[in-house]
Amino acid sequence: MRILFTAAPGYGLMFPIVPMVWAARAAGHEVLVATTGEMVDAGARAGLPVVDVFPGHDVWAELLRATTSQETTPELKKYLEERGLTEAFEKAPRSGGPFWLFTLTMTEGSIDAGRAFGADLVVHTTDHATGRLTAVALGVPVLEVGNRVSWSSRDGSFRIGRNFYDEDDLTAALRAHLAIPDGVPEVIARIDPRPPSMGGLVEDDVDQVDGLPWWPMRFVPFNGGSAVPEWALQRPERPRIGVTLGTVVPVMSGTSSLSVVVEALSEFDVDVVLAAKETDLADVGSLPDNVRAVGFLPLSAFLPTSSLLIHHGGSGTTAAALHYGVPQLVLPAFADNPMSAERVVDRGVGLSHDPTTVDVEMVRAAVRRLLDEPAFSDAAREVREEMATQPSPASVLERALSAFRG
Repeated sequence: MRILFTAAPGYGLMFPIVPMVWAARAAGHEVLVATTGEMVDAGARAGLPVVDVFPGHDVWAELLRATTSQETTPELKKYLEERGLTEAFEKAPRSGGPFWLFTLTMTEGSIDAGRAFGADLVVHTTDHATGRLTAVALGVPVLEVGNRVSWSSRDGSFRIGRNFYDEDDLTAALRAHLAIPDGVPEVIARIDPRPPSMGGLVEDDVDQVDGLPWWPMRFVPFNGGSAVPEWALQRPERPRIGVTLGTVVPVMSGTSSLSVVVEALSEFDVDVVLAAKETDLADVGSLPDNVRAVGFLPLSAFLPTSSLLIHHGGSGTTAAALHYGVPQLVLPAFADNPMSAERVVDRGVGLSHDPTTVDVEMVRAAVRRLLDEPAFSDAAREVREEMATQPSPASVLERALSAFRG
C-alpha cells in the first residue's frame, strides 16, 4: 500500500499525525508526507520521507501578509497570475477559512506528488482541504484524521469560519485550473482524537452528521525529537512547572503574558521549565533563579515529571498535557485556543484566563489552586487513563486499511 499523508505547514497542524505515519511505515507500507515550509525539515528529522509541495516560499509569512493587508510577494503574485488564481486569492480571505492560502498554494504540488508516488490512499488532517482535493484528483479514497482535541467536524465545533468540505470560489478555481473532477472523495472514516469526557466518541461508528463512519483514536503526542537531558528524567523534590507559548503566538501576539508568568512564578518554591526560543525571551528580562530556559525542548521530555503546564491553548500542547495527566493553566490566544481552554475548564483539568488582562496576582492565585487542590490532578489523571483505553493510531490505521481492502 502506498499512502500519501497531506498536512498544513505548522507544528500543531502536522505533528499530530506523525505517530500514524510511523505506524504505517512500521507496518510495511510505503509512505510520503506532502507539506511545505518548516515542516519539510521537521518531518525529515522525525524520520519521515517528505516532499516540499510549494518550494521556495514561506507560506506562513505569505498567509499573515495576505490576511492583514492582502499584499503578496512578487513570487507569489507571479505564481497566482500564471495559474489564473489571482481572483480566487482576492476572494478567499472572506470565504476560504483560516488556512485558505495553504489550500490555494499546496494543492497542485500535492496532486503532482501523489501522482508521481502512485498513492493508493490519502490520509489528510481535518483542517487541510488540500488532502480532499488531492484524493479526488487521484481518484483514491481518504482517511480524514482530526488533529485537535479542541474540535471536530462531527459536532460542528471545528468550524473556525467554515466547513472545510464546503465548496467555494477557491475550490472552484482550483478544480478548473487543475482539472479536478466534481464531487468529494470516498471517505473510509473520519477520526476523532478527543477523549470521550471532552467531547470525543463513546462508541464506534457514530453516524450523527454526514452519513460517514466516525472512529475514536488516542491522541499520541509528538513534539519533536531531542536528546533528553538527565534532569528531565528525574522527578524533582519540589513541583516542576512547564511554561510555553508555542511557536505561533509569540509571532502573532507577542510575549507580554510570558513576562507576567515568569514574574509570578519567581516567588514559588518550584522548578520552572521555560520552553521558548531565545528570540521570544528578548522582552522577558533576566530570569529568576528557579527558571530554567531550555529553548525548543519537546514537551514530552519534561511533562512526565511535571506537576503543571502553563501554555497558550494550542491543541497539541493541550493534548500533550492530557496524555501525561498534568493539570493546566491556559492563557488562550486566538484561533481554536479559546476552545481548548473551554474544554480544559469544563473537564476540571485546569483553569483559564484572558492573556490580555492577565496579571501577576492572578497567575499566582491560579497556580496555588492548581498545585494545592487535588481535584485538578485527579481529573487530569482520569483523562489520562481514559485516553489510554482509546485505540492507538496503529490500530486505527489497520482498521482503515481493512475497510479499504474489504
